[in-house]
Amino acid sequence: TALYDCIVIGAGIQGSCTAYQLAKNQQKTLLLEQFVLPHSRGSSHGQTRVIRKTYEEDFYVQMMHESYELWAQLEREAGVELHRRTGLLVMGPENGEGFSRLKATMQRHKIPTVFLEKQEFSQHIPNVNLADGNGALIDTFAGVLYADRALRAVQVNKRMFQSCGGVIKDGEKVIDIRPGAEVTVTTDSGVYRGRSLVITAGPWANTLLTHTGLQLPLKVVKINVCYWKEKIPGTYSVGQSFPCFIAMEPKEGEYDIYGLPSNEYPGLMKVSDRRDAAFKRTGLIKAMAWWLTLWCSVSGLTCVILDYRSPKNENSVIIYSKFGPIIGKLLSQLAMGQVPSYDLSPFRIQRFQSHARSSL
Repeated sequence: TALYDCIVIGAGIQGSCTAYQLAKNQQKTLLLEQFVLPHSRGSSHGQTRVIRKTYEEDFYVQMMHESYELWAQLEREAGVELHRRTGLLVMGPENGEGFSRLKATMQRHKIPTVFLEKQEFSQHIPNVNLADGNGALIDTFAGVLYADRALRAVQVNKRMFQSCGGVIKDGEKVIDIRPGAEVTVTTDSGVYRGRSLVITAGPWANTLLTHTGLQLPLKVVKINVCYWKEKIPGTYSVGQSFPCFIAMEPKEGEYDIYGLPSNEYPGLMKVSDRRDAAFKRTGLIKAMAWWLTLWCSVSGLTCVILDYRSPKNENSVIIYSKFGPIIGKLLSQLAMGQVPSYDLSPFRIQRFQSHARSSL
């Protein structure tokens, strides 16, 4: 059996970017995926995502600076447009803790931002109502990331992962992981050995982590993303410079509703609401045109997991995240035994000790 420098389990955007970074660094890399590619059973499929620097946490903003640079580098290497700048509109309770922290973080990091007063809001953002008591800001460098296109570029573009010697095996479900000086990974089609292991399995993370003696308090969440028909075609389109948006709710303190302008399906605006609750909003009528479903794994601490060395396997890296190429770079550094470019203490497994259902 061939010995790989690293085996990556899970070929979503995190795993694919990790495998690509490893292969670029002359690491013999195997990328395993349980489903036949491409597929729509994870959290990386779909045509578009929002890319932004608009976060409350300093460490996210710091990472996103380089993430933008790495996405631009991927565009150049693939020769494909992966990003379109539209701006991001954020609306939330003016005096709410979440919105206030967001504004403070943007100002602290000098992110190009436009703060809109109530009286000038309609001039900049026509056809949107700003609720009384809400503030608004625009992250001017945010935009649309073409998710499916990015995934295809990393996985199958002849100038990228496979051209660097990387190997992809899809349609192979992992059924066992044997820790040791060398990691042995068994799928329903073969057995593979590696000096290190990266797990980027999203909703299937805990199933795989069972083999490493670790269970994390992860919850699989179904997110329905709906496409809504514009009353006046083009009103909310990228062609009319309509931005992506986030509406922060006053009680939950989360980005409960977010959306993207009409783009991949002309005349249809993409909107997602994470909550599973029945309620009515005045002024809305049933006009949904199409929807898709995403499966995401989330932690109770609303922060990504980026860590390595499980109790039984000191050469394993575990990841749940959504930052694409910057995560790929960090994971490749960990897998190669290098010092990561950023302080990873906010992402460590250790912070779950008081929340975990089993001992770490």
